[in-house]
Formats: sequence, C-alpha cells, structure tokens
Amino acid sequence: MSLAFIFPGQGSQTVGMGVDLAETFAAAREVFQEVDDALEQKLFALMRDGPETDLTLTENAQPALMAVSLAVSRVLEKEFGVGVDRAAFVAGHSLGEYSALAAAGAISLADTARLLKLRGQAMQRAVPVGEGAMASLIGPKTDVALAEAAAAAGAEIGVCVVANDNNQGNVVISGAKAAVDRAIEKAKELGARAIPLNVSAPFHCPLMQPAADEMAKALAAAPIISPRAPLVANVTARPVHEPEEIRRLLVEQVTGRVRWRESVAWLVETGGVTRFAEAGAGKVLSGMAKRIAPDAEATPLNTPADLEAFAKSL
Repeated sequence: MSLAFIFPGQGSQTVGMGVDLAETFAAAREVFQEVDDALEQKLFALMRDGPETDLTLTENAQPALMAVSLAVSRVLEKEFGVGVDRAAFVAGHSLGEYSALAAAGAISLADTARLLKLRGQAMQRAVPVGEGAMASLIGPKTDVALAEAAAAAGAEIGVCVVANDNNQGNVVISGAKAAVDRAIEKAKELGARAIPLNVSAPFHCPLMQPAADEMAKALAAAPIISPRAPLVANVTARPVHEPEEIRRLLVEQVTGRVRWRESVAWLVETGGVTRFAEAGAGKVLSGMAKRIAPDAEATPLNTPADLEAFAKSL
C-alpha cells in the first residue's frame, strides 16, 4: 500500500479543533505551545474557546490549521512510530502546503507559523474587504472548462479566474467582486450552481500579487531543506523536493491555481498512491480524494481514536 499524507486548507477550521489531541498527548501540547511562542500569541486559547469570528480571520486560521495538522503528524511519529517518511508523497491544499512541508521537515514549525501569519496578513492587505470575491461552482456538469467559460465572462469587466480545481463538480473562481458576480450569472446559464464564499479576500488570483511579493521576500530569508517525502505542488500537480523550487512554487501559489484534482489524479495514476491520510482538521480533502479516485482509501485523522486506528492499520 502506497501512502500519501494530505493537509487541509482554509475553511476546515472550527472552534475546539485540536483540543482532544492536546488533552490526550503531550506531543500535541508541545506543538501548540511552540506555535504560541513563535507568534507571541495565545492562538491555542483562540482555537479552544473562540470566538469563531476571530479564528476565521485569515491571519489566525492559517497558522491554527497548520498547528492542528502538525499536532497530528507529531503524535503519529512520537506516540505511534508512524513518521512522514512512511509516505511516498505529501500534499496540501493551499496553506496546507506549508503544513505538508513542516510535517516533512523542510521548514521548522516556528518558521512555518510565522510564514503563515504573514501570509494571512499579506493576503488581507492585498485587496480591501468587499472589493474581491470568490464563488464555488458546483454540480454534475461543473468542470474546469465550464468554470473557465464563466470566469472569461467575468473577466470582461475585471479580474476573474479559476482559483481552485478541487474535483469534478467543484471548481472555485476568484477575482474582483463585480467580475465574479457576472461569472456567477454565466455559470448558472451553463448549468452550474454557484455559491458565493464567505471569505475576506479573493485568494489565488492576480489581485494577490502584492501578497506574493511579500511572501517572496519572507521565503527568501526562511531556511528550507529538502522534505523527507516529496511534495506534490499545487501549481504544477507534480512532485518537488529541491528547496529553491519549493520557494518559487510557494510564491506562485499565492496568485496561482490550486490544481488539487490533477494532484490527486497524479498521485494515484503515476505516483501509485492507494491510500490518503488527511492530517488535521475536518475531512474535506478525504471527500475530494474519494470523488477523484474512488478506488483509493481516504482516512481523516482528527481524533486520538483516529490516530490509533490508523497506526494499527499500517
């Protein structure tokens, strides 16, 4: 059985995430304390107690989700002897790439926390609240071609692109609000349902270029080494392990498309992966993996019981 660890992105956050891990395992508590120390912020208290409005802020949600993912991976390694090197590959959805790299030892936990805090702040600064928008196009007819056609209609009046190719039936567009509104109408004409997303900025589109510039400077100064398992990158849907290429792709990812459907397809069809383990909050990526590769096994790892059962299954 060939295994890939996958790491969730923004939207999977919930108040209370990671609490049962912290209550059960010292290794998880160590992760949360290290992130708090790196950020000089009581982030775990926010994760535990809320309020949800503060946890959902991009600059908090990004390092918080990473912290839960790293708590899972560290508990697996320290308590159950299952290191990330048991996996053939790692991959993460958007900010989840940072979690994947930290879990694979390419970036330190403290540096990852600081990079994600900055990433969230930079993304929010790039576009004033209310000027950008994102929408999820869903339905059996929805694919990249339909989404690109809808985005092209929006692009006639402003920036509008396909941001996330999640899976057949779920593609996200992003850009200037008026342009996304027009794209939504076009998508409906083409037979898709469109759901505006409750986000504070239009991620993964050219409007994020100021944030990409900030991240380029920060990543240039961040120590990065080759990961213990190759990362299948969002923007190429192909494996990467060389530090300078990792830096470049993390910068491109800020404005580029998250090619998740292609990434999972490559992992299964070329990488030989038969099992996905989603390390972190929620089970969004597990559901996507099953839709993209129905014959593969996909296991969300959220609770102490999940981790114990997973370790015993290997």
